[in-house]
Amino acid sequence: MNPWFLLSLTILSEVIGIYFQKSSNGYERIVPTVLMGLCFLFATWGVGIVMKQLEMGITYAIWAGVGTALAALMGMVVFNESVSAVKVMGIVCVILGVVLLNWTTQLH
Repeated sequence: MNPWFLLSLTILSEVIGIYFQKSSNGYERIVPTVLMGLCFLFATWGVGIVMKQLEMGITYAIWAGVGTALAALMGMVVFNESVSAVKVMGIVCVILGVVLLNWTTQLH
C-alpha cells in the first residue's frame, strides 16, 4: 500500500478518534469510548507501518501536525469551540512547519 495513502488514513482515523474521545463525555459513554480506542489503535498501527517506508521524523511530524490542525478545526466547527485570529495563525504555523519539514527532506 502507498505509504502516503496509509498515512492519510491514519490521520483521518486519529481525528475521528478525537471526535469520539470528546463525544465519550470523559469516558462515561461506552460506545464512543470503544470507537475511540479502535480509531487510535488503527492510527498507531498504521503509523508504525508507514515508518517502515518513510522517515520517522517526517511521518510523525505530518501525522501529529496535520492531526492537530484538523482536531483544532473540528473543535471550532463541530463543537463550537472559540475561534480567534491567534488560533487560526497557530494552525497555519503547524501546517507550514509540516510542509517545511517535508520540503527539506525532499531536497536531500
